[in-house]
Amino acid sequence: MGESRQDLLAWVNDLLQLNITKIEQMGTGAALCQIYDSIYQDVAMHRVKFNVNSEYLYIQNLKVLQNTFTKHRIDRTVPIEALVKCKMQDNLEFLQWTKRYWDQYFPGGEYDAVARRKASGAPPATGGGGGAAPRPAPGAARRGVTPTTGAAKPRLGGAGAGASAAVKEENSQLKETVQGLERERDFYFSKLRDIELLLQQAVDQDPEIEKDEEGLVKHIQAILYSTEEGFEIPADAEGAGGDEETF
Repeated sequence: MGESRQDLLAWVNDLLQLNITKIEQMGTGAALCQIYDSIYQDVAMHRVKFNVNSEYLYIQNLKVLQNTFTKHRIDRTVPIEALVKCKMQDNLEFLQWTKRYWDQYFPGGEYDAVARRKASGAPPATGGGGGAAPRPAPGAARRGVTPTTGAAKPRLGGAGAGASAAVKEENSQLKETVQGLERERDFYFSKLRDIELLLQQAVDQDPEIEKDEEGLVKHIQAILYSTEEGFEIPADAEGAGGDEETF
């Protein structure tokens, strides 16, 4: 039987100096990448994105993890499609396996999670707040004094500067989120387009299959071309795309 959710969350937060509250949050892939970085210290942390809320970016994080598995010949495939759904059971099982792997291969010694995380562009302490990170590892609190003290000085120098920096950071995160959503949209659109082309090729080869109202082709086409109730195609879009744009 694996470790409990509470034990696993306490271990992750202690190791990485994070404030993860649910197992489902492991589906972003960021914390998982850093757990394996604590073992090998060669994960491409500059490619790992923390504080994201886009499935596309979750996939990118987990691809970094899969590359690490391949590099170190870890005999397991990262279940990317299951993890990014952020379901508790899938992430719990993978985290339990990860904990067993970590217990076996962690080399010991100190791991400066905050310093390694800086390479990803993530804030020094995640979880939102001004509170201290839970249960610092030996030596981590000592290294954390300088950034904490430095972060307080701008607020002492003037509220305007601090507010400006906060707005700039928020705008940067919003821009990254929008870009991620756009990439995710294009990613899934291209998949739908590929399916449509395959259907069209099949119909061209055998026109009879499209006449079967209960056949697979008709069912797939119904899904591809369905719209939500109340949705209307803009007037300027009708006919503009011809047969080339079908969604």
